[in-house]
Amino acid sequence: MNKQNHSKLLKLAASAVIAAVYAALTIALAPISYGPVQFRVSEALTALPFLMPGTVWGIFAGCILANLYTGSVLDIVFGSLATLLAGLCTAWFGKRGNTVKNRLLACLMPVVFNAFIVGAVLTWGYKFQEFPNSALASYGFNALTVGLGEAAVLLLIGYTLLCQLPKINSFREFFDKVNHS
Repeated sequence: MNKQNHSKLLKLAASAVIAAVYAALTIALAPISYGPVQFRVSEALTALPFLMPGTVWGIFAGCILANLYTGSVLDIVFGSLATLLAGLCTAWFGKRGNTVKNRLLACLMPVVFNAFIVGAVLTWGYKFQEFPNSALASYGFNALTVGLGEAAVLLLIGYTLLCQLPKINSFREFFDKVNHS
C-alpha cells in the first residue's frame, strides 16, 4: 500500500471510530442525550477537530447515526448540521494555534450552534412550548437549556481533552500521524 492510500485509510479509520463512539455514547446515555434539557456527553468529542481537523466528518456521521435514533427528520438534518458547523469552526480555531483562547473559543462553537439550531428544532419541530403564549420565549428557553448542557460538557470534558490529550505521548504521536501523513 502506498503512503497516500495509507494516509487516507488512517484518516478514514479515525473518523469511523469517532463516529461509532459518538453514536454509541449518545444512544447508551439516551435519557440525558435527547430532549429539551440535554447533557450529551458525546458532544465532548466535538472538541477533537481542534487537534485533528479530519475528525469533523466522523463526528458529523456519528451525530447523524445518533439522531436516527430519534426518528425525526428535523433532528437528523438540523441537529447534525449544527454539529458539522461547530466541528468546522472548532477545526478552524485549532489551525490558529493551541492557545488557551483558541481552545476556549473552539469549545464554545458547539455551544453556540447547538443552542441556536437545536433550540429551534425543539421549539418548532418537537413543539416544546414551555411558554404557550410565546414561541419566542419558548425558543429562548430551549436554546438556553441546550446551550447550558452543551457548555457543561464542552467546558468540563471537551476542554480537558484538548489540554490533556496532547500531553500523552501515544495520542500526540497518533495526532501527528493522522494530521501529517
